[in-house]
Amino acid sequence: MHGEYKVVGGKMVVADLEVRDGKLADVRISGDFFLEPAEALADITAALEGLPASSSSEDIITALDQGIPAGTALVGFSVEAIAIAVRRALGVAKGWRDYEWQVIRTDPLAPAMHLALDDVLARDVAAGKRPPTLRFWEWDRPAIIIGNFQSLSNEVDLEACDRLGVQVVRRVTGGGAMFVEPGSAITYSLYAPGELVGDMDFAASYAFLDNWVLQGLKDVGIDAFYKPLNDIASPKGKIGGAAQKRYAGGMVLHHVTMSYDMDASKMMQVLRIGREKISDKGITSAAKRVDPVRSQTGLPREEVIERLVGTFKAVNGGTDGGLSEDERARAEALAAEQFETDAWLHKVG
Repeated sequence: MHGEYKVVGGKMVVADLEVRDGKLADVRISGDFFLEPAEALADITAALEGLPASSSSEDIITALDQGIPAGTALVGFSVEAIAIAVRRALGVAKGWRDYEWQVIRTDPLAPAMHLALDDVLARDVAAGKRPPTLRFWEWDRPAIIIGNFQSLSNEVDLEACDRLGVQVVRRVTGGGAMFVEPGSAITYSLYAPGELVGDMDFAASYAFLDNWVLQGLKDVGIDAFYKPLNDIASPKGKIGGAAQKRYAGGMVLHHVTMSYDMDASKMMQVLRIGREKISDKGITSAAKRVDPVRSQTGLPREEVIERLVGTFKAVNGGTDGGLSEDERARAEALAAEQFETDAWLHKVG
């Protein structure tokens, strides 16, 4: 049995093993990682030998923690990475290509419709009504999308939004406010089975689910990296941010907005980004936190998206798909019932 796991921003961990009488046997852990002292590799395999094949990720991690001597340095990998590789070898932890992904490109839609589609598609994937899906958004108007738990009055200057024609909506995920305009942002959602990230903690799942987009950005010339917890960044500044929601059964909604181009002056007028927000960033202006994709690539936005789609398919698989009339109808109803209402928008005043 053979399993592999590539640590996001780190090294490859490979597990080869057999199962005899329901227990792990002849375990071999290898990879391009660094380990000091080198003799600790024997301690790792010894900790895994004889474990029940039914062991959970937590069981494997506990055994490794107890079996690896104090002071051992695991560089470029971790006990969690070993556990994932072992469970993949056993066939109980799945990778991207264990699923038939569908990739959707939608027409420009109203902000509330996009948020409703996220909920509808996430629940359909959780119920097995549609395959795991990657969806790229198109905006039909300028908007601010605030996080589920943010205070509307603290985050947004509503008078400036009215004056500048910027709509404000609230999403179901946490995190900070986003300012977008048509043609200025690259936004996508992943509707992923929970078992894809079932062996990872919440923080690790963020970087894992966006590893493909980091590769895609590097392919267009951007030195992109993940900055915990949820930022996609480059040496020149922040590019975008991610947010998540877990549904019944563990299904994960993971969506990201990256700035392709940005009207920094307008953003500063409509968002109340105070000094406390940037006090730990070593900068004096929130506008300087964001470095759009366009300034680093010079490529048209459409080409960047096409390249990202190509990267996703090459790395994770996937075929082109679309929205059904039923999905659109249910999203339109949900947008009217929830995301367009004052009660939802003002739930945290």
